[in-house]
Amino acid sequence: MTVIYISDVIHENVMREIRKNALVHVGYGPSKVNYPDVCDTIDAVILRAEIFTRDMIEASPRLKIIARHGVGTDNVDLAAASEKGVWVTSTPGSNSNAVAEHVFALLLSLTRQIVPAANRVLAGNWAKGRGDLVGFELSGRTLGIVGFGAIGKRVAAIAKAFGMRVLASDPIATAEDAAAAGADLVELDTLYDGADIITLHAPLLPSTRHMISARELGRMKETAVVINTSRGGLIDEDALVQALLDGDIAGAAMDVLEAESIDMKNPLAQNRIQLSEVPNLLVTPHIAGQTQEAFLEAGTKSWAEVQAVLAGDTPAFPVNAKDLRKLVA
Repeated sequence: MTVIYISDVIHENVMREIRKNALVHVGYGPSKVNYPDVCDTIDAVILRAEIFTRDMIEASPRLKIIARHGVGTDNVDLAAASEKGVWVTSTPGSNSNAVAEHVFALLLSLTRQIVPAANRVLAGNWAKGRGDLVGFELSGRTLGIVGFGAIGKRVAAIAKAFGMRVLASDPIATAEDAAAAGADLVELDTLYDGADIITLHAPLLPSTRHMISARELGRMKETAVVINTSRGGLIDEDALVQALLDGDIAGAAMDVLEAESIDMKNPLAQNRIQLSEVPNLLVTPHIAGQTQEAFLEAGTKSWAEVQAVLAGDTPAFPVNAKDLRKLVA
């Protein structure tokens, strides 16, 4: 029988379908198993918030595919997977709308001071000090989008509906791509200089790690807001905290932390930021892609990839096809 390991919760409809066709071990909840205890039996992995290391791959003799339930693959040792002939796949586009909408959930929560306002009401305070809770409107503001893939383009569309001007920066995008989405393609420094809100949608690579640090924060307006729903390592968090403490920027909202590169499931144990002591900082626990619609699409796509590979076919959305093919050849 096919044996599958699923690291985190996926859509119940997809899980039900998988259980009809395979023995399933899960890395969460009351039935949680530790992967090393079952690794020698696993044919396929559906991976969300778990770091999949070389040791785990090399200890899995039957493993044929690691299907990412999402887009980023920085939590998988791609080199080790390719060397062992293990496909790594992703589900491009599955959570683009969900993440884009969460950008604006964070942005509006921060700029309209939703959290402190709601907390005051819960504390029994309605009108006292209400004059402190003055926000600003998005209409007429300039949004800078760093990384102009599927999510960045969806963010641009929503921003245009708010009446915002949109700047985009991406080394792969063309001016025609940007114009089609109603954005102006600019260099990064121009974006940092001119945007009222900067939102990050770039992959985490050696070249993009800490792409926003003290230098970039220093270029931004004092009224600027930074949003990160991509990967925590894109921002130098020490520099960000200092910029917020010094009032060099107005605020930041993040759905990701740098410490997720150490422990994706419990990054707070490794986190250096004293979250409660940083002004105008809003953090959510990597939930931008967690909608019913996104879960259903990502789960369906990742399960389809598993089925294809186990049937001896080529998956639709491989990440390491080039390296894997070299190995097989």
